[in-house]
Order: sequence, then structure tokens, then C-alpha cells
Amino acid sequence: MSKKDILLVGVGGQGTVLAGKILAQVGVKAGLAAKVSEIHGMAQRGGGVVTQVRLGSSVSSPVVSRGQVDAIIAFEKLEAARWIPYLSSQGWMIVNDQEVMPLPVLAGEAVYPAGIIGQLCCQLHQLRVVQAVKLATECGSPRSMNLVLLGILAPSLGFPRTLWEEVIAEAVPPSTREVNLKAFGRGWALESTA
Repeated sequence: MSKKDILLVGVGGQGTVLAGKILAQVGVKAGLAAKVSEIHGMAQRGGGVVTQVRLGSSVSSPVVSRGQVDAIIAFEKLEAARWIPYLSSQGWMIVNDQEVMPLPVLAGEAVYPAGIIGQLCCQLHQLRVVQAVKLATECGSPRSMNLVLLGILAPSLGFPRTLWEEVIAEAVPPSTREVNLKAFGRGWALESTA
């Protein structure tokens, strides 16, 4: 596998950090080097959370520069728009079709931007928009939305599905294991049939 730089962007409580840890651990178990960097912006109050995951035969820095990211998984639409400058010209994005109102919008000091998906379509040649919360709810819990999104990304990386499932089973609480594996499988099936 050649080097892969992936950003997982969302807001506090959406599971970006867990998804990043699972992604990095899959890479390590497949024999690659992995570096992870997390940025939390007032995550407990709905602020942005960004996890950068770099995989390859050798990775020197955990931080990726603008214009170099191979794939972005956006757990929320506004976060997708904020991080698009990091995507390479050949990069692709998976966007959860969900709006989480930031504090200035909740306080009435700003308006949530309209037409984000339309703008992303104009800027990207590879964009996948998915209703991850709805799919995760159908699998048993809306909180498993992060595993639906990871399941959509996973086939493109070339690691065996069994390896992903092994790492997910180790990473999540036993009481949520079945739901999370089902959500991951739902995402995997979506991408496999695209």
C-alpha cells in the first residue's frame, strides 16, 4: 500500500477520535507505520474535532499539510466545507448529510450556511454523501454513525474486512460490539455496490 493521509472531521461526540484509532490500528496490524494527530476545539461544547491519520511504510510526521490529504471523512457538513483545502486534487470525500448547529448559530449570532453539499459537488470530482445517522439507527444505534462512515472508506484502502472487524471488536465496548459491526458492514456494503 502506498502512503495514505486521511482526515476525519466532525464535532465533539460524533466518534471521530474512535474512528481514527480504529483506522490507525488496522494499518499497524497490517504491518504499516501509522501516525495519528488529534485536534479538539472545545469538543465538549460542540466544537470541531479533527483526527489526522497517516499510514505508509514509513511515516515521519503525524501532521499533514494543506492539499495533501487522500480522503476526508466528514461527520458533519459544515466541517466538510471547513477542511476541503486539505484535500489533494485527486482526493475524495465522504460526507455525512447532517447539520450540527455551532454555538454562534444556536445563540442567534450567525446562520448555518445553506447549500454546502452543492458547493462541495462543484469543488470535488469524487464526493459521496450519505445519511449515516439514519443508516446507523437502522443498525441499532445512531451513535454508530462513525462506523458506517468508516465502512464506506474501508474497501478503498485494501485491508481485509476481517481485519477491520477484529480491530472494531477490540476497540468498542462489548455491549455495543454487535451494533458497531453491523453499522460498519452497512457502510462496507454501500461502497461495495457503488
